[in-house]
Amino acid sequence: MRLTVLGCSGSVSGPDSPASGYLVEAPDTAPLVMDFGPGVLGALQKYVNPADVHVLLSHLHADHCLDVPGLLVWRRYGPTAVEGRAVVLGPSDMAFRLGVASAESGGRIDDMSDTLDLRYLRDGSVVTFGALTIEPRRVYHPPESYGMRITTESGTVLAYTGDTGMCDAVVELSTGADVLLAEASWTHAADRPQGVHLSGTEAGRLAAMAEVSELLLTHIPPWTSREDVVAEAKAEFGGPVHAVSPGYVVEV
Repeated sequence: MRLTVLGCSGSVSGPDSPASGYLVEAPDTAPLVMDFGPGVLGALQKYVNPADVHVLLSHLHADHCLDVPGLLVWRRYGPTAVEGRAVVLGPSDMAFRLGVASAESGGRIDDMSDTLDLRYLRDGSVVTFGALTIEPRRVYHPPESYGMRITTESGTVLAYTGDTGMCDAVVELSTGADVLLAEASWTHAADRPQGVHLSGTEAGRLAAMAEVSELLLTHIPPWTSREDVVAEAKAEFGGPVHAVSPGYVVEV
């Protein structure tokens, strides 16, 4: 499969990047976008027609989902008729949370069912999407949040932490992955909040414990030093380490 980074800025969009969004493409499989934060819809248009994509949401913090209402507008009101509905896989409160964001006025909830086919993730319950097998795991983050283990028919594995602190589930979903796309939102300072996000040090330790082949760092906020996060990760993991940027492509 091919992974193209659409946006990778953590917590908010940045001066050079949309918030979280990653295009996953595989043979005999419709384009899938993991997370759909602010700015992702615009970046997506460089690569594929947004009317052709489906969506996988790790959680419903604004920086991971708030361009979904824009995708709904594209499909519902765009000049070219779109047949069928886009599948959106995600947490159990999607209909309410996204419906409020898309509503015409305060206090209302947009019924998106004409345009989006909402399907709900469950911890460890495998989803088949085209030629890909997706295993979501509930991870350590304040709302209902999932990391993903995505496997091709040939057995190659992309692991995506989503947003999470260190936990058993994120180690399990990463084990033996060919590529680990791991968030690293801050450096390993003593006063950082526990849980919630990984530091560069923790992302490197995760890659080492899981014995992955390659570590890609993402979700680095504009106020966090990319260089420091990369240095922390490299101190813990001896394999390839890279902080991604928009347009970065990796074949898995």
